[in-house]
Amino acid sequence: MSQQTPNVKVRENGPYVVSGSVPLRGKEPIVSEHGEPMTWRTGKVTDHGAAYTLCRCGRSSNKPYCDGTHTQIGFDGTETAATNTYVDRQDNYPGTGIEVLDDRSLCLHAGFCGNRVTNVWKMADKTDDTVVRAQVMAMIERCPSGALTYEVEGEVVEPDFPVEVSVVPDGPLWVTGGIPVERSDGEPVEVRNRVALCRCGHSANKPFCDGSHKEAGFVG
Repeated sequence: MSQQTPNVKVRENGPYVVSGSVPLRGKEPIVSEHGEPMTWRTGKVTDHGAAYTLCRCGRSSNKPYCDGTHTQIGFDGTETAATNTYVDRQDNYPGTGIEVLDDRSLCLHAGFCGNRVTNVWKMADKTDDTVVRAQVMAMIERCPSGALTYEVEGEVVEPDFPVEVSVVPDGPLWVTGGIPVERSDGEPVEVRNRVALCRCGHSANKPFCDGSHKEAGFVG
């Protein structure tokens, strides 16, 4: 029997069902002494089953897995994210040898796009300096939601992310490697190299994370 293609299905007012033997692991940001996210620390694979079900309401007692709590609390998981494409929503910031692309609707405020001195948007028009250009590229490539991407010579350049689902502590599910995500109505979400899915149940842009877990004090 052939292995099922990796896939994430959003259940109506319920969990995410991940199928296709997708590795599940932890991944957490490494921050500076000033609290600035700099890069990611990758944890060990904790699940590699043919399928598993992950909590979307934020209330499971067995996080990151679903334990059925969504049915007890009347979780409203209605998806509200735009159904058009990244290209439809992106803003462009031209530079030298690079063009920064930005879709604010996908931002989860992870913080990799800036530091206490500057940020990607301020640096875009200073990319005639190759050191600055390299820093912009590195910052964008660490953006978990893919809200920020970049083009070189008119082509989008994406990191070579593995096909996996990563659990960010007290934050979203980071889905990488172009895994298709299917809405609860059966319609596909635009397939992208990286997306961040809400895990706290509070996002106003479901199924995507919008950073609401911080204000909600989500722990998991």
